[in-house]
Amino acid sequence: MNTKNKEHCPLPVPNGWFAVAFSKDLEEGEVKPIHYFGEDLVLFRGRSGRPYVLDAYCPHLGAHLGHGGRVLSESVRCPFHGWQFEGASGTCNEIPYCKRIPPNARVRRWEVVERNYMIFVWHHLEGKPASWQVPEVPELGHAEWTAPRHFEIEVPVHQQDMHENNLDPVHFRFVHGMQDYPQDSEITYGEDGRYMRVQHTSQQETPYGTFDLTLVRDSYGMGLTTVRTIGVPGAGLLMFSSTSPIDTENTISRWVLATTRNMADVAGEEWMQSITTGVLDDMEIWTHKVHRATPVLCEADTYLAEFRKWAKQFYSAAA
Repeated sequence: MNTKNKEHCPLPVPNGWFAVAFSKDLEEGEVKPIHYFGEDLVLFRGRSGRPYVLDAYCPHLGAHLGHGGRVLSESVRCPFHGWQFEGASGTCNEIPYCKRIPPNARVRRWEVVERNYMIFVWHHLEGKPASWQVPEVPELGHAEWTAPRHFEIEVPVHQQDMHENNLDPVHFRFVHGMQDYPQDSEITYGEDGRYMRVQHTSQQETPYGTFDLTLVRDSYGMGLTTVRTIGVPGAGLLMFSSTSPIDTENTISRWVLATTRNMADVAGEEWMQSITTGVLDDMEIWTHKVHRATPVLCEADTYLAEFRKWAKQFYSAAA
């Protein structure tokens, strides 16, 4: 029996953009039930190719639109009585056996954007519209970079606990067995504080020789991160990730990985293998840890303290 919920102070779901699917996993005309932010939702792709997300349950008699629903143009049809709901607005645009449509025949429509090989949904606890956009990652799809490699992992932990893992350099020694773990990182902020960059430079041996390599982690809100390794002229490694809250206790992280083509056969495949298997080292910790709202920190926890302060802006005061 899992009793950790009795021992810790759970966080609410943060505000921001979060991926709910890889683009490749949703075909034109396909309908899928999904569950994010503690909500039952329906995801579908219209005939135009545009993805949509609506609340799952039909306002008529409560059927789940994601189980048996059908795409008609840019709408989804309820499997129970055939009511149709527009993806762009959530309003009912047709009842096949009734001319007059009740004015409250609608479901909530969620803001959606498709970018960087993922489908993102905007979540805000108070229902406020998106105040910023998902950044374009120029390396993805570029001719000089490999086709993206996809990876995903689901963990029973709050989204923030998973995200702040990157700002905990000491754990790389004890969990991942890395004696030479990132230290003395530089933290900078941008876009009114919503954007955070953490970078660390160290001299390393590579197949191309010895270089000063810089690991650059860019966080765009609580959930979107790019990790780049730069320093070898004309070569590079990239990971773009979205860490999305299923609810307050469960998270799914989706990654898109790529390398420059000139590095793929030299070190790229090994790097992608190591990063996707390395995250499994964290699973036992994540599965059994609790969230400490007021942790006892030591002087080596500078980056964790910085991250905790930064993360507060992504929670509604009402929470």
